[in-house]
Amino acid sequence: MGKPALDNDKVLKIKNLRSLGYSLPEISRELEIPKTTVFRYIKDVQILPKFIKLWEAKRAGSRHRKILKEEQAFLDGQRIVSDLSVKEKMLFACALYWGEGSKKDFGLSNTDPELIKSFINVLRNVFNIQNDRLRISIRIYEDLDRDRCLNFWSRIVDIEKEKFINVDVLHGKKKGKLEYGMCRVRVLKGGDLLKQIKGINKAFALAIA
Repeated sequence: MGKPALDNDKVLKIKNLRSLGYSLPEISRELEIPKTTVFRYIKDVQILPKFIKLWEAKRAGSRHRKILKEEQAFLDGQRIVSDLSVKEKMLFACALYWGEGSKKDFGLSNTDPELIKSFINVLRNVFNIQNDRLRISIRIYEDLDRDRCLNFWSRIVDIEKEKFINVDVLHGKKKGKLEYGMCRVRVLKGGDLLKQIKGINKAFALAIA
């Protein structure tokens, strides 16, 4: 069963608070209603002109706090990964492959450029895979700019776009959701590497059982 609908009085209170410049979290706290429910009722509510500046100031403050938290999280992350060993980098690559890699041949696909870049760097620097063994392809939708996507992924993997083996164009529109499509990294003659990574993952699963 779905959640019961709010009564009219509650809905009016939500909309009234919004019109007075209350933020979504403020309304949620004030009326003790989940944020997802509040959002459903404030989408089309116009904030009264005299409260616009107050609302914008709150938004600016919220964005500033978000940026500060993100910067702190990045600094904390830098301290954690500042001196990774070869073993730790190898385990990181194995974990990525465990979650995102192909089970039949040595290939990994993802839309996240940081993930692809990190994986390729470990392949090069830890497993000593040279560029001549890397096969890069991308999958995009018909509403995406082919050259723009190729240029983007070429910068990420640091391989000339002319050396990409394929651009697969799918029907449909994903602009705004998948801005650059998906990149696939495959290692030529990667059977032994696939066995090595599967072996490490299997051993890891047994170690933490």
